[in-house]
Amino acid sequence: MQKIVLTICSINYLAQAKSLGDSLLQHNPDYTFLIGLVDRLDQSSIDKSQLPNYPLIELHSIGIEDLDELCDKYNITELNTAVKPFFMEYVYNTYPEAEMVHYFDPDILVFQALSDIETPLKNHSLVLTPHILSPYPDTSRPQETDLLNTGIFNLGFLGTKRSPNTLEFLGWWKERLRDQCYIDLANGMFVDQLWVNFAPVYFDDVYISRHLGLNMAYWNLHERTLTGENIPYTVNDAVLLIFFHFSGYHPENPTEISKYQNRYTFQEKPDVATIFDQYAQILIKNGHEMYKKFPCFYIKTPELKPRKRFLRVRKYLSLPFQKVVNFIDKVQI
Repeated sequence: MQKIVLTICSINYLAQAKSLGDSLLQHNPDYTFLIGLVDRLDQSSIDKSQLPNYPLIELHSIGIEDLDELCDKYNITELNTAVKPFFMEYVYNTYPEAEMVHYFDPDILVFQALSDIETPLKNHSLVLTPHILSPYPDTSRPQETDLLNTGIFNLGFLGTKRSPNTLEFLGWWKERLRDQCYIDLANGMFVDQLWVNFAPVYFDDVYISRHLGLNMAYWNLHERTLTGENIPYTVNDAVLLIFFHFSGYHPENPTEISKYQNRYTFQEKPDVATIFDQYAQILIKNGHEMYKKFPCFYIKTPELKPRKRFLRVRKYLSLPFQKVVNFIDKVQI
């Protein structure tokens, strides 16, 4: 039985992807690790010898209908999330021996065997992890209202097994993300995550994991404490840490847990300081400074919006009156 972990990124995130793959195979040597690349190697100046030693599946090669339209529609964050079910379906179709295909964001490290993901999949098709399992204790960010806007479940991880329900789910998810994967909170959209709120309703074999060691991240630090200075780490002195999600962390800002939160500093949450320091060192070792310099092929140049005539009028109103008259005379109505 083949088991696969898929991640998706552009060239500038290959240090994160390599770090994920290395950690996965260290503890799960029976897995295959694949990188879905939202980029074009033939349009990049990167030397092929600088690429990680994992299979890279380029976005344009997986047969997405009207890909150009999809790319024109979304910014790079939206595009990377919109193509997730397309890549997962492609992997199932291309690797007929694959019985499990899990998605992991590239900014994750794996610290144990994935048996706590595999076990629920014996009787279920999908495994989801909620952002939090208990209420927030204060008014710092994120808040429960933030999660109402961005999703109950974190889609930096999705566990799946080959089944009719999984393929039906991926087909449904694909159709939603093809046209409705925007970051548009006012209209109830936040990339791929909000749609998956429906998954436990639409599909009857979705497993919602309450395992504290799955998908530990900045959004659930209020309910999880890490013990240990190295592997194995323990969460709340109760369960092993399976994987940690370093969402919003950048080695360039080593004193900040995540750019998306203001609840904790490392001084206030010293139990996670060591693991973040280790992650920074791993990223540096795996070429973060090199990879981050490569622009993504699919990033669109911002449009230069035409200047509004009222702005020009306001400018001329600051000039002497006769110049305003001359300006108005020249304007064609």
